[in-house]
Amino acid sequence: MEFIYPSSTSKPKGHYSPATVHNGFVFVSGQISTDASGHPVLDSVEEQAKRCLEKIRVILAASNSSLDRVLKVNIFVANMDDWTKVNAVFAEFFGDHRPARLIVPTGPLHYGCTIEIDCVAAIL
Repeated sequence: MEFIYPSSTSKPKGHYSPATVHNGFVFVSGQISTDASGHPVLDSVEEQAKRCLEKIRVILAASNSSLDRVLKVNIFVANMDDWTKVNAVFAEFFGDHRPARLIVPTGPLHYGCTIEIDCVAAIL
């Protein structure tokens, strides 16, 4: 088992790692819209989704994986009315690759973020 801490991302404030690699898979922790120092960036839901997915892209690369190896994605949104906007950003990032996905309405998220995304991917 290997715990992944990419140098270009902030170290989590909680007791967890950004990702865990085990047995050919990488399990990426939930990512919210924060800057490199860990402070929340509360732009539009589209910008927050892009920031979450970019962070996931970096974590996957540090784990010897990539977006096209993602098997399952969980998306938590504070407002289900944002589904169409989030889906558009998701389609932009993943293109023809269509991993299994779950979108869950949650109400308020940590730091006032409107979206959180985690995933499971295969290792290259």
